Amino acid sequence: MPKVFKLIIAAATGFIAGILVAPKSGKQTRRDIKNKASELKDKATDEAGKLRGVAEEGVGAAKHGAEIVAGEVAEFGKSAKGAASRIAGEAVELGDEAKDRAARVAGDAKRTAKRFTADAKKKLK
Repeated sequence: MPKVFKLIIAAATGFIAGILVAPKSGKQTRRDIKNKASELKDKATDEAGKLRGVAEEGVGAAKHGAEIVAGEVAEFGKSAKGAASRIAGEAVELGDEAKDRAARVAGDAKRTAKRFTADAKKKLK
């Protein structure tokens, strides 16, 4: 239980105990109890208003923080998507380059094989 409510309960209990043992008439005692109850109600209403204000500020701060985080996450997602796109493009380029080189090596190997075969035929004649 929050300290404010404990304080209010303790004050009310003390006040009621003081009234019950005080040498006043019943009418006067009832009026005092009514006045004190009204004061306590007003204090409780004020405290509730303060708590409501603090809660509203907290909710506002949480919403603002969430908006900031959402923006950062969206920005990170865009950045990651761009990086993935660049990497994919580079992979395609490297693949094309590898195909070209493989074709050149295969062509060189065929030419070398033909020369080797031709040289072998010449030497065997």
